[in-house]
Amino acid sequence: MIEQRELPEIFESFSDARKQGFIAMKILKEQGKGVVGTFCTYVPIELFLAVGLIPVGLCSTSDETIGEAEKVLPRNLCPLIKASYGFAAADKCPYMYFSDLVVGETTCDGKTKMYELLGKIKDVHVMDLPHNQDRPASRATWMEEIKRLKSRVEEKFGVTITTEKLRQAIQQRNKERALLKNVYELSVMNPPPLSGLQQLQILFGVQFKFDHEKKVQELKETISKITDEYQNGKHPVAATAKRIIVTGCPIGGATEKFTRVIEESGAVVVAYENCTGAKQFDRQIDESAEPYDALCDYYLNIGCSVMSPNPNRLELLGRLCDQFKADGVLEMVLQSCHTYAIESYTIGEFLKTRNIPFMSLETDYSSGDTEQLKTRISAFIEML
Repeated sequence: MIEQRELPEIFESFSDARKQGFIAMKILKEQGKGVVGTFCTYVPIELFLAVGLIPVGLCSTSDETIGEAEKVLPRNLCPLIKASYGFAAADKCPYMYFSDLVVGETTCDGKTKMYELLGKIKDVHVMDLPHNQDRPASRATWMEEIKRLKSRVEEKFGVTITTEKLRQAIQQRNKERALLKNVYELSVMNPPPLSGLQQLQILFGVQFKFDHEKKVQELKETISKITDEYQNGKHPVAATAKRIIVTGCPIGGATEKFTRVIEESGAVVVAYENCTGAKQFDRQIDESAEPYDALCDYYLNIGCSVMSPNPNRLELLGRLCDQFKADGVLEMVLQSCHTYAIESYTIGEFLKTRNIPFMSLETDYSSGDTEQLKTRISAFIEML
């Protein structure tokens, strides 16, 4: 069922940008569009696209509502979890506010328990993600979870997800993935034709564009514009800038500070291995396979640190280092993100075998550690 909601009572207190987000979502709802909020790249959004639903990312990247969240959640918890819950509790996120269904996944214990509390505010469906990719039982479990989500969507919205509609959705999403991969692969060039901050803003911002054809056209125009300007001599990045790959937790919003510090220190971020970037767009779903088999294999093999072991992250990171001729790798780990924090050692040892300098840094959504980040990142870049 698609719920019709009025704007929240605190609407007038929002910035113009956030007001526009609320109004855009309200218009979609008035057009009869159902909205499904997600937290993770493991969620197969093709199931939603197949029946005309609007998928939107809900991982909040601001410390604005963390105080609200800490009335319920512990202080020593990942800021992504606290911010996401806080925006739901405070009615300050247009995408959470207008979501008819919220789909979570068991990528970490903190999120899993947070979903229980979120379920008192929103209609929540949780996918039970296996934490191993090479066992037949893991694949069987994940296939069952995808089919369970299909049934939940059909029941919730009164729709039928046909095989043909799902094939079309896979093709649609593959087209977007290919274009977004084209965007970040522009930075293979030396010097890159765009800064890492510009690249991040494109990759992060595209999830909030909901007209597929318009989004595809804008991406094509963006790629063409950047390429034409580069060929005409516009080189916004110095040829001497050290080439950095960023890995670790999702980056966007407040954590743009990490990229900003790197580039203010004289380097350039050429690629993001994390799920804001290549982890999400590097591969395509097999359009020739049976759709549910294709979805299962694609999503289960995402190289997140929740997987144990996690060879797919190493394979992708190593390939990016070669492709982008990386001078160094910097990892951003959000405070209390235990899986990424523990896996930092494995990443460091892997990069040692390739003679690529590596440093991992912990941060949160506040700006209080910016100077500390500057000191450590500047020293790392000078070492290169």
